[in-house]
Amino acid sequence: MAFREINAKMVEATVTPGQRLFSQRGAMLAYKGEVSFTPNTAGGQGGIMSMIGRRVADEDTPLMTVEGSGTVLFGHGGHHIQVIRLAGDTLYVEADRLLAFEGSLQQGTMFLGSQGGVMGMVRGQVSGQGLFTTTLKGHGAVAVMAHGGVIEIPITPQRPVHVDPQAYVAHHGDVRNKLSTALGWRDMVGRGSGEAFQLELSGSGAVYVQASEEKL
Repeated sequence: MAFREINAKMVEATVTPGQRLFSQRGAMLAYKGEVSFTPNTAGGQGGIMSMIGRRVADEDTPLMTVEGSGTVLFGHGGHHIQVIRLAGDTLYVEADRLLAFEGSLQQGTMFLGSQGGVMGMVRGQVSGQGLFTTTLKGHGAVAVMAHGGVIEIPITPQRPVHVDPQAYVAHHGDVRNKLSTALGWRDMVGRGSGEAFQLELSGSGAVYVQASEEKL
């Protein structure tokens, strides 16, 4: 396991020879040992298509490749950090919420419209998070950022979860998403967040929700 939670706003990563980590630029707080940090131009293991997708989505969050032998402290902007461990499934998370992740994970980009059709597209416009989201798949750990703390809510076939789109951080598992409205379209004019919109997540998995609706 590469990441160890030091406190709510800082994680320590162990870097070993032959294994890489990827981190958001500016996330390194301190390090010990022989560790190198180089700008990543290939978009992690997602390759150039991942980078193209992020640029189209206006989510060109720069990544750094972290290699060598030692330990690194990561944190960014005083945000709360949540470590998520993947065991072969896929994590869906906004690019600007990624703090660091293990190089064993395959990175990609997904168009939100492919999950939830037109409503998925509307969700991106409403939440201001963009129409694309970053995917990380495989076995490994991911450190994500949020405001005010994070809670993991299980999603089961018998019990879908409804989330304010701006409180959404990430989700994983065999999950479908769609945006629903609690008000009519005329009532929603000028309302960009809050209970007027609900993101419904159904299937089997988990969703991570932040305590504050503030954007990163």
